[in-house]
Amino acid sequence: MSTQTATPVRPAADERSSLLRLYLGRGVLAVAWALAFAGAHEDIDAVAVTLLVVYPLIDAVSSLIDYRATPDGTERGVTAFNGVLSTLAAVAVGIAGAGGEGAVLHAFGAWAVVSGAAQVIVGLRRRGPELGKQWPTLISGGLSFLVGIFYNIQAAGDNPSLDVLSVYATGGGVWFILQALLLGWKSRQLRARTV
Repeated sequence: MSTQTATPVRPAADERSSLLRLYLGRGVLAVAWALAFAGAHEDIDAVAVTLLVVYPLIDAVSSLIDYRATPDGTERGVTAFNGVLSTLAAVAVGIAGAGGEGAVLHAFGAWAVVSGAAQVIVGLRRRGPELGKQWPTLISGGLSFLVGIFYNIQAAGDNPSLDVLSVYATGGGVWFILQALLLGWKSRQLRARTV
């Protein structure tokens, strides 16, 4: 009898632990990227383009790790879709680098819209009691969606600027770190109940 009750708890605890590490790592990398990009984007040179390509690739690798740790289901399919999307975004942003700031903002904005929507879907699927309410993930995805629209509007204007991308990455990183902290708190809470 004790084995039957422990079986569903262990995979949920493992998933929480895996997501905590993933979200924390993803958040720290996003903030580090924002700091590096803030000092390197005055000209769209090889360093700036490399950083622009790296950012969606961080998301693609994170999606792959998440995909491998996620049980079968629609959530896993959305995670796989986001990984493929982020890989394509890295290519698109790299190509857009030759077209100037407006082209980069269009490519980045389009990716932010679609990946933000995917993040909201995944957050909604993970709102159960084992993984918390996922508010930071939902807010981050929703903001990404809205900011992506704003970037495309700004890209079509007279004075597009890549300054906004460091702010975007910093905000995303902070939300990922908050989600990791909430998962850690949830894990401690659940462990205290079983003691």
